[in-house]
Amino acid sequence: MAVHIAIMVVALVAVVAAGAALARRVGVSAPLLLVVIGVAASYLPFVPQFELSHEVVLVGFLPPLLYSAAIKTSLVDFSKHRRSIGLLSVGLVAFTTIGVGLVAYWLLGSAAKSQGLEPLPLWAAFAIGAVVAPPDAVAATAIAKRVGLPRRVVTILEGESLLNDATALVALRTALAAGTASIALLNGEHDVHNPTPLSVGLDFLLAAGGGVAIGLVCAIVLAKVRKRFTDPVLDTTLSLTAPFIAYIAAEEVHASGVLSVVVTGLLLGHKAPIIQSAASRMSERTNWRTFQFLLENTVFLLIGLQTRWILDDLSHSPLSTGTIAIATVGVFLAVILLRPIWLFPVTLLSRRILGRSRPGPVSWQALVVVSWAGMRGVVTLAAVFILPEETPHREVLVFIALTVTAGTLLLQGSTLPWLVRRLRLPGPDPAEDALQEAAVLQGAHRAAEAELDRLITPDDPQEVIALLRQRGESRAQAAWERLGRPETEYETPSEAYRRLRIAMLDAERSHILKVRDDGLVADEVLQRAQIQLDIEESILDRAEADDVGGQSESLRIVPPPGAECEHLAQAPCVLTPNTPEGCEECLAVGGTWVHLRLCLQCGHVGCCDSSPERHASKHFESTRHPVMRSFEPGEDWRWCFIDEKLG
Repeated sequence: MAVHIAIMVVALVAVVAAGAALARRVGVSAPLLLVVIGVAASYLPFVPQFELSHEVVLVGFLPPLLYSAAIKTSLVDFSKHRRSIGLLSVGLVAFTTIGVGLVAYWLLGSAAKSQGLEPLPLWAAFAIGAVVAPPDAVAATAIAKRVGLPRRVVTILEGESLLNDATALVALRTALAAGTASIALLNGEHDVHNPTPLSVGLDFLLAAGGGVAIGLVCAIVLAKVRKRFTDPVLDTTLSLTAPFIAYIAAEEVHASGVLSVVVTGLLLGHKAPIIQSAASRMSERTNWRTFQFLLENTVFLLIGLQTRWILDDLSHSPLSTGTIAIATVGVFLAVILLRPIWLFPVTLLSRRILGRSRPGPVSWQALVVVSWAGMRGVVTLAAVFILPEETPHREVLVFIALTVTAGTLLLQGSTLPWLVRRLRLPGPDPAEDALQEAAVLQGAHRAAEAELDRLITPDDPQEVIALLRQRGESRAQAAWERLGRPETEYETPSEAYRRLRIAMLDAERSHILKVRDDGLVADEVLQRAQIQLDIEESILDRAEADDVGGQSESLRIVPPPGAECEHLAQAPCVLTPNTPEGCEECLAVGGTWVHLRLCLQCGHVGCCDSSPERHASKHFESTRHPVMRSFEPGEDWRWCFIDEKLG
């Protein structure tokens, strides 16, 4: 038995890895492809029947998936868009629950009565509404990031998918409580209480408030404990248990475990630079990426594998095939249509009431994309299994949940990239990102130099001080060098350093391996030496992978109101250069440059700080002209030397 389980686990992992690799190669979404693979595999004779248990999904899969998404979500961005996230994760889920419930009650109830069968009770109709209400966290954001949606839209979709499961599960719990009360009354028990709107609202507030409170406590306790752990292995181990600790602690007191996990993840992710060492953060990031990859892709494969046995159970339903088809199509259409019906008027009304200055998706194109990004996932399929076995027409409700999950993944998931391209929504600009990164690193370097100036003493070796200054400056300059590339590619100083340093690291590693093979040094010593090389090489590899490799049609930074300094505000946007062909000093002496900068006070053209002579900075030091502008094609960003701000 144990061998068969091991074989199944290995087979699942192998199919997940192969399916994800194939999806990347052919350019389709991995969740979509894995669902299709799962559906096809469920009909193969040698594939065993997989039946998802709601306990396995809600306790084993959901907490780590939510936590892995939460620790990577910006708490600042989440707070900035809290209104839009709340309208979707609470308002839309409640609206969908009621709307789908009424549609299911009308279609299945009337059809069952006409066929002389037991009608679908209202509580069961609202239960299936709660089941299909929450979009999936993984499907939406995976597709959204792949197609290059604006970051604001991705943040809203991520925030919605983090919180909507809590609303849906509370609504489902309420519907099941109403069903239990109804069944008890039919059995002659009169000491039961039917849920009322007041009790439903109170239950939701208690579940949500309890989940937030327990998540806050878990985050505080875990932060204090993890701050004492300097070993990356121990810290990562505790990180892997954090979502289960937060979830179980909340569920034990009947609070929302989903909210507890989300709050814990958001706070620990926000505090990670303070409570963790750099090695711990690298270890946690790598392990959670692997863990998340396996879990989320396994989930979609398992969704497809449910198809055969769900269809087998459906064949025993007393309802006619036409009734089942009409009810399924009706619920599916309701799930798709209720989202834009809620989103457009509520968003526009909220902006009219609360003001246009509040952040949110303001363009109709963004609203269309958000309204279409409603793919359902494993929570929908797991939650439907919570329905009691005695629920009337349970097999039909399970089939509806499967159809909604697979249908939205295939229909909305496959067409969302086309819709984004058709609407021409601007995604994140890699060149603008590089410019902002360069500005941040420049400011960080200035702060580091100020701290170094405060710490150094006359006894400190000057060569060490010079090396420290050079290392900090080279990191900032490498970011600046990724901008302003002309049409003909050439090698910047940072690229030359990366190329030569990687060759040196290869030589160092070859020597270490030769020493290892000769058996002259203890393996533990060699492992420590290899780790040092691996860390440095991983930094170089990441820098190459993050390289822009091009530029925008018009690269500009628009600072928020009040962020631009006085010098940037007063400087002209355009000024005729003294020497359009290049750096004045370099042209005079026959020097070379990397990028060019234009002084917006006198028109001087000088070379950047990555260039050998740094004539732009030298011009500022001699003239005190505060603002320079990029003189590279397609760039119109400006830099204030005095306040060190972009404009």
